[in-house]
Amino acid sequence: MTRYPEEEKRSALLPALHIVQNENHGFLTEDLMREIADILEITPLQVYEVATFYTMYNLKPIGKYHIQVCRTLPCALMGAEKLVAYLEEKLGIHHGETTQDNLFTLTEVECLASCGTAPMMQINQAYYESLNKSKVDKILEDLRQKAK
Repeated sequence: MTRYPEEEKRSALLPALHIVQNENHGFLTEDLMREIADILEITPLQVYEVATFYTMYNLKPIGKYHIQVCRTLPCALMGAEKLVAYLEEKLGIHHGETTQDNLFTLTEVECLASCGTAPMMQINQAYYESLNKSKVDKILEDLRQKAK
């Protein structure tokens, strides 16, 4: 809080949401958002509005590996929809769902700032670019091995 103006505590909202989400296994609960609201002296609704606006915040548990596929125009033109369909088939889940083993969660998100290497996805903090089926297969297999 010392990094933000005392008279504008709400300016710490985005970093506070990140910290709380990371400490709570990758998702936010209503109770945690109420605590943030109390600390920042804003309403719980204001916290909820921000948490639901940005795709980087999760309001339900996610898998160990959060697969976020960019769906904006450059990625869409380069095959993002086909990539999502392939991931859904490969993982046996749909957008917004988590595999039964809690290993993967699949989400479509807005621009991930890699337009020149579309289609792309972010898994946790790593970017994967210029994707095709064989690259996706290798990435998923590597992550499955890593999780063992």
